[in-house]
Amino acid sequence: LPMAFRDVNARRHIGLQQLSALALAGRTLLGPMKSCKFIVDESTNQSTLICSAVRLIESLDLTSAAGQLLNETIQAQNKEFKTGMSTLLFLIGAWSNAILECLQQNVPISAIVSLMSEGLNSCCERVQCLQISIQDVNKELCSSSVRPSAFKSKTCQTGHDSLLNPQSFLYFQKDISVPEEVIPINSHSRQEDGCNFNKCLVSPLAGLGSIASLVKPAGDKSTSVISGSGVIASSYNKQKLTHSRYFSTLGKSHFSHQQDNFQGYLSGQSADPRECYGLGHLAMTLSHGNQASMKLLQSIVAYQQERAECSGSSQFNIAEVVTCCLLGLPESYSCVSPGLVTLVSPEQATVIKYIENKPLRILLVDGDLTEQYRHLGFNRPCNVRTILEHPSLQEGRAGDLWLSRMLDILINFEVNLVLVKGNVCENLMERCIANSILVIGSVTRDVLCAFGEVTSAQPVTYLTQLNSSCVGNGAQVDLWKACDGRAMDLGELVPARVKVRGIPLLTAVLTTTVASKMQLIEDQFWTLVYRLHHALNDEKVFLGGGAVELLCLSHIRMLAEQPLQPANKNAVKEFHNPWLAASATEYKSVVLQALASGWKQYLSVVMCNTAKAASELEACTSIDHHLKKAAGCGSPSAYILKEFRRGDLLGGGSGLFADHGEGLKVYDNVTAKTEAWRRALDLVLLVLQTDAEIITGPKRNQLLNSHMSSEFTFL
Repeated sequence: LPMAFRDVNARRHIGLQQLSALALAGRTLLGPMKSCKFIVDESTNQSTLICSAVRLIESLDLTSAAGQLLNETIQAQNKEFKTGMSTLLFLIGAWSNAILECLQQNVPISAIVSLMSEGLNSCCERVQCLQISIQDVNKELCSSSVRPSAFKSKTCQTGHDSLLNPQSFLYFQKDISVPEEVIPINSHSRQEDGCNFNKCLVSPLAGLGSIASLVKPAGDKSTSVISGSGVIASSYNKQKLTHSRYFSTLGKSHFSHQQDNFQGYLSGQSADPRECYGLGHLAMTLSHGNQASMKLLQSIVAYQQERAECSGSSQFNIAEVVTCCLLGLPESYSCVSPGLVTLVSPEQATVIKYIENKPLRILLVDGDLTEQYRHLGFNRPCNVRTILEHPSLQEGRAGDLWLSRMLDILINFEVNLVLVKGNVCENLMERCIANSILVIGSVTRDVLCAFGEVTSAQPVTYLTQLNSSCVGNGAQVDLWKACDGRAMDLGELVPARVKVRGIPLLTAVLTTTVASKMQLIEDQFWTLVYRLHHALNDEKVFLGGGAVELLCLSHIRMLAEQPLQPANKNAVKEFHNPWLAASATEYKSVVLQALASGWKQYLSVVMCNTAKAASELEACTSIDHHLKKAAGCGSPSAYILKEFRRGDLLGGGSGLFADHGEGLKVYDNVTAKTEAWRRALDLVLLVLQTDAEIITGPKRNQLLNSHMSSEFTFL
C-alpha cells in the first residue's frame, strides 16, 4: 500500500489506503493518450486488453469493503454517463492520499469533511464561467480561421480509413443495380492528383430509393457518375450528364435542397454559415484523439441530420445506434450500416440465403420466446406443481405440444422473420429453421421500436396474442459483406443484416483482428457517442485541455488566503463544540490545499501521459507558472480563456490534445465531469467517516495506542 511506510497507525484508515492503492493502477488510463493494460485471468490464463477504469475495476478482485464501494461508484458513473470514470478513479486516489496527509497533521475529521465539501461546491460554481453553449461552439468553429483541411485530407486518402467518403455509406447504397462501370472502393486511394473531399461525397439516402447528387470540385475536367451501387465512377472519357431531372438547376425540389445541405455539412461548407460544421465537428472536439470512433460517429451524425431535415426529427438520437463486433477484419473495415447487423448461427445463415432480399413478414416479440416465460407482474394461479411417476415423458409431450402450437401460429400468419427481445427456445429455433423462418434473439427494445415504426409491426408478449395487425411487412435480410465485397465467415457465427426501407436504425460495425481489443474498441466508440449525447442534452460544454481544473486550482488558492466568510456559516454550524468550530478556520488552508492537490496531480499526470512534460516535476512547474500569471492578471478566468483560445494552455498546441490539428479546440462534458468530482469526494469522505466511527467510543484512546485486533477493522 502507498501509505504502508509512513508514520501512520497501521490500523487507522485502512479504507483510504486501499482506495489509494486501487486507484494507482489507473494512472496510465488518464487523458487522451491512454496506455492500455493487459489483464490476465489466473484461472484460465486468458488475457484481455483494457483501457478504461470500468474494465480495470471489473477485472480486479475487490474483496474489501472499500473496493466494493469503489466498484459501485465507478459503475454508477458508467451507467449514467459512460464517460469520466478514469477521472473519477484518479481523483479518488489523489484525494485519499491528500486526506491521509491531513490526518498526519492532526486535522480533525469534521473539519476535513466540511471544508472539502464547501471547497468543491465553490469550485463547481466558479467554473461555470468556462461553460460554452453548443451554439457558441458552432459559431466559434465557423469564425475560426482554421479549416478542417487536415482532417479532410485524412478521410480521403485511403478507401478503408475514410468513413465520410462513399465507403462510409456503402451499405446505404447497396440495393441499386450494378452499373456499367464501378470503381472498387480501394481504387481511389492515394490518387495521383489528390483525392478532393467533395468528390467522395454521396448521400446516404441513395440506397433508400433516391438518386444522390454529386458535388464536383471546380475545375475538374473529369466526369463523375453515380453508379448503380452508389459508388462514384470517375472517367475522363465519359460525357457529362447535363440533361437530367436529378441534376437540373431549374426548379430544385425540396429533396435536392436537402441533398445540397447534406453535402455541404459533410464537407464543412454549408450554405448557412451558422451551421458550417455542425454536430460532426462538435464530435471531433469531443473525441479527445479517438480518430476511428470519431469518423464512425460523424457518419452517423451526417445520416441522422439528413433524416432530421427531411422528417423534422431530432438531429442526434442515441437510441437509433447499435453496435456489432466482428473479429477477423482489420480495424479500417469498420463502417456504419443502416438496419440491424447481428451475428447468427450457420444454420440461420442457411435460412437467410434462402430468403435473401425477399420481402418478409416480420414479427416482434417483447420478451422471451420460451414456454416458461411469463411477463413481469404475472401472478401464477397455483404454485403447486404435480409430480408424476414419469415426468420426463409427460413434460416432453407437453413441450412438443407447445412447440407445434407456436410453429403453427407462425406458419398460419406467414411470418418469415421474428425479432425477439429475450431468449429463444432452442427446440423452437430448430423447427423454425426447418421451415425457413428466421428467428433472432437478444434484440434490444430500441431495435424493436425502430422496426415497428417502419413495418407497422406491433410487439407481442406471447405468440398466442398474434393477429394479422401485429405482423409487419417490408423487411429484408441478407448476409453482411465487407466494403470490398468480402463475405464474412466467423466459423461459429455469421454476420447478417436486417433492413427495411427508411429505417432510422444504424449499426456501427466494429472490426479488428485482435480478439483482446474488441471490447476496447466498442467501449471507446460508446464513450464518444455518449459524450456527444450528453453535450447536446446539457446544451453546453466545458473548455477542455485542463482549463477547468486550472481554474479550480486558482480559485482554491484564493479561498485558502481568505478568512472564513460570515455569510457562509453553515460549515461552522456543523461542528458541535467551539474547539472544532475554531479548527475549521485554523485548518482551512491545509484542507483546501489538500483538495487542490488532487486537481494538480490530475493535470500533471495527464501532461506526462500526453508527453507535454518529461516528468511530474516539470508539469507542476508549468502549472505553477500558469497559476502565477493567472493571479497576476487580476482575472484568472479571463487569462485561462485567452490562453485556451490561443492554444497555449498547459503544453502548447491545442492544449493537452494537439493531435487533432493546429488550432482545433477541445471540449469536455459539463455534468459528467462535475459529477465525477462529486462522486470521488463523496466516496473518499464516506470511507474516512466510516473508519472514524470504528475507533470512536469509551476506549478510543486505548484502541488508538494499542495494536487493534482485526475485529475492529471494518474497512
